[in-house]
Amino acid sequence: MSDKTRPDPDPSGPEAAGEPAGRPRRLSVVVYSEAADKVHYALAMASAAAAINIPATLFFTMGAARALIDDSGTPGWAAMTAGDGRGGAELDDDYRARGVAAFEELIEACSALGVRLMVCEMGLRAMGLARGDLRGDLDIVEGGLVTFFSDAGDGPITFL
Repeated sequence: MSDKTRPDPDPSGPEAAGEPAGRPRRLSVVVYSEAADKVHYALAMASAAAAINIPATLFFTMGAARALIDDSGTPGWAAMTAGDGRGGAELDDDYRARGVAAFEELIEACSALGVRLMVCEMGLRAMGLARGDLRGDLDIVEGGLVTFFSDAGDGPITFL
């Protein structure tokens, strides 16, 4: 295609705002796995996106909702199991020893950078959990699938 037949770029697109072509406009992740390593990666993805001004939403449902539990001062992610069989606390210790961001560092980064943390109302009920079981130190929005899809807009949705 010659330059004369190539369409003009959209003046309101990401290039107009100084963003590279193909850059996502938002990150929307359904976090449903009860595997601690997958929840850890979802937090890493969201904090990285938010750090470069890409709005991010994590929608926790089913087993992943346990990561947001506060069990008498012990975070729920610590009691989860990783895909390799290690406990969440053991995985976290290993990551920290290797210089990988720990769960609490990622959760704090997500909170500070404005990542939207949503928990599925249906998922809470299915897991036998209530709002009172969740951490009080985080701004966690309860919602359903309609709320999440409305938040995601026309952007892609990732599942972990």
